[in-house]
Amino acid sequence: MSELRQIAIYGKGGIGKSTTTQNLTAGLCEHGKKVMVVGCDPKADSTRLLLGGLAQKTVLDTIREEGEDIELDRIMKEGFGGTKCVESGGPEPGVGCAGRGIITSINLLENLGAYTDDLDYVFYDVLGDVVCGGFAMPIREGKAKEIYIVASGEMMALYAANNISKGIQRYARTGGVRLGGIICNSRNVDGELVLLRAFAKELGTKLLYFVPRDNVVQHAEIHKQTVIEYKPDSKQADEYRNLAQAVIENEDFVIPKPMTQERLEEILMEFGMMELADDYKI
Repeated sequence: MSELRQIAIYGKGGIGKSTTTQNLTAGLCEHGKKVMVVGCDPKADSTRLLLGGLAQKTVLDTIREEGEDIELDRIMKEGFGGTKCVESGGPEPGVGCAGRGIITSINLLENLGAYTDDLDYVFYDVLGDVVCGGFAMPIREGKAKEIYIVASGEMMALYAANNISKGIQRYARTGGVRLGGIICNSRNVDGELVLLRAFAKELGTKLLYFVPRDNVVQHAEIHKQTVIEYKPDSKQADEYRNLAQAVIENEDFVIPKPMTQERLEEILMEFGMMELADDYKI
C-alpha cells in the first residue's frame, strides 16, 4: 500500500487555483489514483467541476442544520473518476472566522473515517493567499506535508506566492511541511516562463509545471466539467495529464527561502521585461 500524500494548494485569489486543482485531480484519476478533495474556501467551489456543477452542501451548513451526529455520506459526494469531494464551507456572513470551518471539517472527516487506506492523495484547496489561523491548519498541524503554489507572471501573483512561502518556512521549522514547487497557470504575460523559472529558483524550489492558457478551460467550466471530461482529446487535457504525472513523480521538497520585496521587484524587472525588450529590437 502506497503512503497517503496530503497536498495543500495555495495561491493568490483568482489565479485559477480551484480550476487547476480539479483538472489535476482528474488527471490523477486517469492515472488510476484514488483522490479526495477537501475544499477549504467559504465559496465552496473547489469540487464543482468534479461533481458536474452540483452545489455541494458544506460541512458547516450540514452541522448547523443537523448537528454533529451525521453520517459521512451527508458531507461527502463522489465525483469524476471516483473522487471523494468535500466542501468545508464557512460561517454565516459577518459571523466568526471562516478558517474554523477547515479545522471543524478535517476533524470531522477523521472521526468519520474518511481517510481510508485505499486513498493515494488528499488535496486541500485553500482560500487565496491566507496562511494564518484556520487557513494554515492543513500545514500547521501536519495534515498536508506537500505544498504547491499556483502562480502566474503577474506581479501580485508572485507577491502572494512569496508571502505564502514565508508561511511555509515558518511552519516547516516545527513540522514536516515542504514546498513541492510552483505551478504556473499562464496568463500570457511577457516573459512569463523565464520569469517563473527565475522566481522558483530564487525561492530554492522549481517550476513544477507550466500550464498554458487555453479557452477550452473556460468552455469546460461553463459545461461544469474538467477539461479531461469535457474534451479528453484536447491538447489542454494532455497538459493536465502531464501536470498530474509531474506531481506523481515529484520527490523534490524544500523549505523555501522567501525573498525581500526589493529582490522580488528586481527579478520582475530583470526577467519580466526581457521578452518585452526582445519584441522591440530592430
